[in-house]
Amino acid sequence: MNWTSIYFKTENSNVFILGTGEVATRRAHKFLDHGANVVLVGNHLDNQLKQKGATLKNSSEIDKLVEWADIVVIASGDVELSDYVSKIASDKLINRADYPEKGNVIVPNSFYVGDVEISIFTGSKSPLISKYLRKKIQSIITEEDIVKIKLQDYSRKLLKNTIDNQKTRKELLYKLFNDETINDLIKQGNVQEAKVYIENFISNI
Repeated sequence: MNWTSIYFKTENSNVFILGTGEVATRRAHKFLDHGANVVLVGNHLDNQLKQKGATLKNSSEIDKLVEWADIVVIASGDVELSDYVSKIASDKLINRADYPEKGNVIVPNSFYVGDVEISIFTGSKSPLISKYLRKKIQSIITEEDIVKIKLQDYSRKLLKNTIDNQKTRKELLYKLFNDETINDLIKQGNVQEAKVYIENFISNI
């Protein structure tokens, strides 16, 4: 597989989406939810997209929109127009919903569990299995796991203020993660007590 999974910041990025169907709408929501400026070309615009700030343009403006865009998403049933946009956007980041291998960006099936975002990519081999794996993963992540993430974040911030050595901080984070008292407090739902315990642990280092 010649794809590398990576997250990059899309806040204030300009995203042009060719198409306004189901896939195009789904892509638009994702980029809007992450702070991007989104313009679509197609037949209609979902009301929710309008409320989020998306704009609908006509096909006569495609060349200008490609020039404006940082990311181009092609999600149209018009093959000829899709190929044209792909050609003139060859120096851009391109996501092709119709032929992923013709683009250079994949928008994977992703979802949140608490503050955790999980993305699944099967190399475009099976969107169905991707959805199946999503449900399977969602079923095994517990509320305790989410609390542990929050407490690790809390611990990291405290440690950064007291310990300069990154290796030492890492070792201490492992100790806190495996600490029986903290894990018992998490199971009991005593998150605030767990924070106090962490504070005392760090202050006594």
